[in-house]
Amino acid sequence: MVAVTLKSEIRMRPMRTMASQKGLLRSSAKNGQLLHYVVRKICQLLDLPWEDVLVTHIFCHLPLRHLVRLQRVSKQFYALIQVYLANCRTFDLTQIGPSLPKEAFCNMLRDNKVIQNLSVQNCSDWVTDKELLPVIGQNQHLQRMDMRGCVRLTRHSLVAVSLSCARLQHLGLAHCEWVDSLSLRSLADHCAGLRSVDLTACRQLKDEAICYLARKCLKMRSLSVAVNANITDASVEEVAKNCRELEQLDLTGCLRVRNDSIRTVAEYCPKLHSLKVNHCHNVTESSLDALRKRGVDIDVDPPLHRALVLLQDVVGFAPFINLQI
Repeated sequence: MVAVTLKSEIRMRPMRTMASQKGLLRSSAKNGQLLHYVVRKICQLLDLPWEDVLVTHIFCHLPLRHLVRLQRVSKQFYALIQVYLANCRTFDLTQIGPSLPKEAFCNMLRDNKVIQNLSVQNCSDWVTDKELLPVIGQNQHLQRMDMRGCVRLTRHSLVAVSLSCARLQHLGLAHCEWVDSLSLRSLADHCAGLRSVDLTACRQLKDEAICYLARKCLKMRSLSVAVNANITDASVEEVAKNCRELEQLDLTGCLRVRNDSIRTVAEYCPKLHSLKVNHCHNVTESSLDALRKRGVDIDVDPPLHRALVLLQDVVGFAPFINLQI
């Protein structure tokens, strides 16, 4: 019985092999048809007007990381993506990934002279003045610049931005400890249209520089001077009296700020809707109450709420209290 079964199996093997070969041939034919279809569609895509159609109406909706990969497909796609990069108005390099090689950065921005929005945050580990200054020098239409955490830059980059980019409206400089008074004064002198500036942890800056910025940039709507122990009431009051359009103010960790300046903010900034004063130990509810009544979002809870939270942590529950009384 075993011998009969074995013989039947041996006779069936050539039939299975032939069937497998036919299946592979059919699969290869399908793959060939698919490849031919893809190639034909790619040719049709490349036949469209590059600058008038592909760059303007199609590629602008694709993530930058996909376009960077697309240029590896062929020489024609490489040339096409170079045309796109030369005409791109927004470069958010964080879209590409956690890190961008220096050579790729220089190659991508080499021919572009129309950038309006530029973020180099994910290049913070290596970007220096050498790589950034040429980009700034040939892009005088910059409106938004994000250099947060770029610790290898120097004040020369900020001075270059101020001299070349008179239309600048938004600037991120958080954790750039190289920002000093002279470079900030240059920025204030040449970029009076600034709407938002993030100076978080720029610890070289003192009241004099912040006051100068406030007197020059009257359209300021968002300002952060957080994590800077040099900032006092003088800076906050000058900002409040000059920047009447102010909507967001971040004073987190400004240990020398007191109630008097917060009252000035409440008086002079009717459009304020966000105030951060966490770890400002000299700011109390006596100055914050007026802002709360206006509906300003404050990152510090009122005393009664903090007491209830503490009580709940200690005893495991909080008594019912009508907080609207």
